[in-house]
Amino acid sequence: MTSVIAGGPDDFMTVRYLTVRGSQREIGRALAEEARAVSRWAPQPADPAVNAGRMAWFAKNWPQHHERLLGVAEVFGVDAVTSYVEGLPGLPGGSGCSVVWSPASTGPDGRTRIGRNYDFFTMGVTQLIQSITGGSPEPSDEPPMASQPYVIATIPDDGMASTVITMNELDGCMEGINAAGLTVALLIADAEATVAGPAMSAPQAGVNEVQLPRFVLDTCEDVEQAKKALLEAEQYVTGVACHYLIADGSGRAFVWERGDDGSRHVIEPGKGAMCVTNYPLHRHPDVSDLPEDNEHSFRTYERSRTLADLTGDGLSGTELRGALDAVAFTEGEEPWRTLWRSVFEPEERTMTTRFYLGEDAEGGPRYSEEIVFGSGR
Repeated sequence: MTSVIAGGPDDFMTVRYLTVRGSQREIGRALAEEARAVSRWAPQPADPAVNAGRMAWFAKNWPQHHERLLGVAEVFGVDAVTSYVEGLPGLPGGSGCSVVWSPASTGPDGRTRIGRNYDFFTMGVTQLIQSITGGSPEPSDEPPMASQPYVIATIPDDGMASTVITMNELDGCMEGINAAGLTVALLIADAEATVAGPAMSAPQAGVNEVQLPRFVLDTCEDVEQAKKALLEAEQYVTGVACHYLIADGSGRAFVWERGDDGSRHVIEPGKGAMCVTNYPLHRHPDVSDLPEDNEHSFRTYERSRTLADLTGDGLSGTELRGALDAVAFTEGEEPWRTLWRSVFEPEERTMTTRFYLGEDAEGGPRYSEEIVFGSGR
């Protein structure tokens, strides 16, 4: 069942809430029906030899996704080996963003929290591609790429329930929390590297950058399981390389990154809060020794320094929201904004989010009220 929970035709975005339940295959069918109802997306032909290997990888390592893909294939009347049935619908992409993990041990009320700003362009797909490949965006009637996000509650008969937010793909996500309290949020890994444009690689065996959060939420219950799964899983990039903050209900967290050479990095938190923006932490581990920002860095170093100053001793929920607002993109002529702000409380299994609706007469941001979501069940 789908309902509008924030925004509408007169706002920048319309936020839909979708609940899918049943067997994993039934969930896949429900996601496919939603994609068919709201877009012109259709499965594309695939190399059977390559795609058979991909499906075999999913069956072994991510059986929940494998079953959902079979459900998608049934809805569109295709074979999941000879057709690509992923990406429901849209263009793979990363985001700017800032994320803070505030541990219970240093917080004023003994609670762990994760806060995140989701920053993204306010353009349509064509304008976005023109922009990130060095061109000048031309006028377009396309709706902004991020104007129709979904909050999806997945409640399977035989697996981990979860609630996620996705900007553009119903079978992937940007962030989410599962019934065990495990939380995942993705961010662009290296803002300066995006000047080269999106990778646009062909699908391979393993998970891409937008599938990875779903993979972790479906298959893991805590940080140690997530580390093991990611160290073993094949991974590739179809749009923009991302890194991920992953935290669990017991108060543990880490950041997952991959180097340009394919190396894998688990970055553990030090004392106090852990702040992540859009530069590789394995390359710049010391926030006091960051370079200055430039025209391609998306204020990533400034945001990191500001968050470090504001979050050193751990934060209450109000303080965490204030820190995120201090680094939010809220004004100016640049075509991007902070499109939503989420605060996760893993012990409570909740995600609390407000959404960007546009700007008021004075040019200031308009937001929805905060909405509290459970972790599926």
